[in-house]
Formats: sequence, structure tokens, C-alpha cells
Amino acid sequence: MKEIIATDKAPAAIGSYSQAVKAGSFIFVSGQIPLDPKTGAISGETIEEQAHRVFKNLSAVLESQGLSLENAVKTTVFLTDMNDFSAVNEVYKLYFKADCPARSAVEVGALPKGAKIECELIAYID
Repeated sequence: MKEIIATDKAPAAIGSYSQAVKAGSFIFVSGQIPLDPKTGAISGETIEEQAHRVFKNLSAVLESQGLSLENAVKTTVFLTDMNDFSAVNEVYKLYFKADCPARSAVEVGALPKGAKIECELIAYID
């Protein structure tokens, strides 16, 4: 059985997908780009600013279910420029401080709305 998750604290889906889906003991959070949930516009010009917004958006989805980033077991980070990896990693460490989730990072040709970063997440409900 699956449950669709939606919160107004994170950006609304900009396509035919759900913000997140709960299935069993896991929550699968769709990729978040740095959209401001209030305006729907890209938030920040630098990769660091955009990364902060992305992790705040992921947090908001999890918080709507009484969870936090500490529940994350896997993340996938998509970057339009792999040269931004070190800068994103510094921001990432502010949100994932201990017992970090497994992670993949890949460079992509483009992201929706011209974003520089997108991140999806799988969380475990304990």
C-alpha cells in the first residue's frame, strides 16, 4: 500500500509526480530543486544558496511526516557542473552531520527551470 505525501511547506510538483510517496517503512522524496515554496521561483544564484534551499525543501517534506533528515538512508544529488561538488558537499555537511546517508552524485546536462542542483531522498521510518 502506498500513501501520497504533499505539503505546502515545500514546492508543489511541477509535473506529473508526487512530492513524496510512503511505501511500507520508507518515504521516497522526489527530486527537489531550489524553488521557493511561496513564490515557485528559483531561490539563490550561487550553488551554495541553491543547495541550502534544496535541503530545506527536502526537510520540509520529511517534517510533514514527523521525520527529519536524520531518517535519510539514501540521497542522489544531481549537479549541472561537477566542479560544484566540493561547495555542495560543504553545505551538505551542515544538514547531514552524523551517520550520513548513502549518496550518489552525478552531473547532468540540465535541470528544470535552470536549477544548478537537484536532490532526491529515501528515508526510513523507524
